[in-house]
Amino acid sequence: MSLSLVQSRALIGLQAARVTVEAHLANGLPSFTLVGLADVEVKEARERVRCALLTCGLEFPHNKRITVNLAPADLPKDSGRFDLPIALGILAATGQVDGARLSGWEFAGELSLSGELRPIRGALAMSLALHTDAAFANTKLVLPPGSAEEAALVPHAQVYRAVHLLDVVQQFLPGQEAQASDGWSRLRAQATTASVTYADLSDVKGQAGAKRALEIAAAGGHSLLMQGPPGSGKSMLAQRFAGLLPAMTMEESLQSAAVASLVGKFSPDRWGLRPTCSPHHTASAVALVGGGSPPQPGEISLSHNGVLFLDELPEFPRAALEALREPLETGHITISRAARRAEFPARFQFIAAMNPCPCGYLGSPQRACRCTPDQVSRYQGKLSGPLLDRIDLHVEVPALPSEQLLGAPAGESSATIRERCEAARQIAMRRQGKPNQTLQGKEIDTHAGLDETATKFLNVAAARLGWSARSTHRALKVARTVADLAGSTDTLAIHVAEAVQYRRGPAAKMSG
Repeated sequence: MSLSLVQSRALIGLQAARVTVEAHLANGLPSFTLVGLADVEVKEARERVRCALLTCGLEFPHNKRITVNLAPADLPKDSGRFDLPIALGILAATGQVDGARLSGWEFAGELSLSGELRPIRGALAMSLALHTDAAFANTKLVLPPGSAEEAALVPHAQVYRAVHLLDVVQQFLPGQEAQASDGWSRLRAQATTASVTYADLSDVKGQAGAKRALEIAAAGGHSLLMQGPPGSGKSMLAQRFAGLLPAMTMEESLQSAAVASLVGKFSPDRWGLRPTCSPHHTASAVALVGGGSPPQPGEISLSHNGVLFLDELPEFPRAALEALREPLETGHITISRAARRAEFPARFQFIAAMNPCPCGYLGSPQRACRCTPDQVSRYQGKLSGPLLDRIDLHVEVPALPSEQLLGAPAGESSATIRERCEAARQIAMRRQGKPNQTLQGKEIDTHAGLDETATKFLNVAAARLGWSARSTHRALKVARTVADLAGSTDTLAIHVAEAVQYRRGPAAKMSG
């Protein structure tokens, strides 16, 4: 009878929980039993491991009763990430590798029948778990090609890339020192630069009002709703918004990359670039917020630290739109299921676009609207008041006449506008340690800096427009951002007046 222990990790949301793979061999009727709340993919590891060991010329204990336990037993496990630790556990239990030398290492990887290692999801989350837990700071992580490169992006991570099962076995042979192998290498964290750049805002002709609203949104972290007829440039503006945002910090880059890694969408080419997710209007609530079993992140989490752009906003299912209310306020989403519960980050900047009516030409001087008043009312009524109340800026994007479109000079570049946005953000960070949009409760009163004239102006505007308390606070935070862009210490009446204009557009009147 023999027992071996190998360490690995399971994914529950963005958390990578530590899992101990216990392999036990005993005399008795030959069998291979896998226990520990394993999903179907994990149970299939029995066949993959058996074939991989035999193909590699290693001994598989056919005449033993094999029991593999994935502890803790109440933690759900999925995917083929446990193939490699299960194989090493059996090899250690049979004495083919030195089980004592496996201490201080963690393993994850899917095995092919030939013994080659295949990439897994969530490698970056595993490496982050080691990085944030001081107790495992010196733990070494062994991963397949494609996954090891992700994990090595975490500063000070000790990541080893193994191409084949035999490459791993050669490092832990009993009575021998680790052997050099072409398929085994230590990866060093390197500064990765994105090879893709953002589209430039100078491509959009005219639309000075919408560009100003984008600048305010980028400077203060505010959400924005654009309304206008088809072809007015709403989508072009939204697709260039990420280029106005400040450069991502290392922590923000790791968080965004870790979420993308969970669904296998991480690409080193986009490291450090703020993501822009633009799901189609047929997307369901689950597609937006996440779900499934095990829970997977949705579009709002994939756009964490980036931009979520919803075009044709009223065409989205009502349940999908209402599901945005919580993450817009809190910056995270909790997915609860009967068997498990997962929390994902979702602090994104929300940019939406819509037409004023089903045909899109209500109020247009160029084409007549063919919608009846009842159709317009039903169309605009698809957006609830509480959702519109949570959008800070409402701006109209009119269609440009051809003479203005063809004769308009190129506008400011994204780089020029980004410099102003970064300067305004730095002012806010020095003052309060967070962007203006995230101010809550007493923080708003403390940092708003309203003078007496501005306070009276805001009170009158809120009363006449019938604003809720949330609307008043959001207008106040927008005014604070306008003041920061102007370099003003106090929020003056002129700053409040501009903020009020962004809550008096046609979209805001729907909820009034």
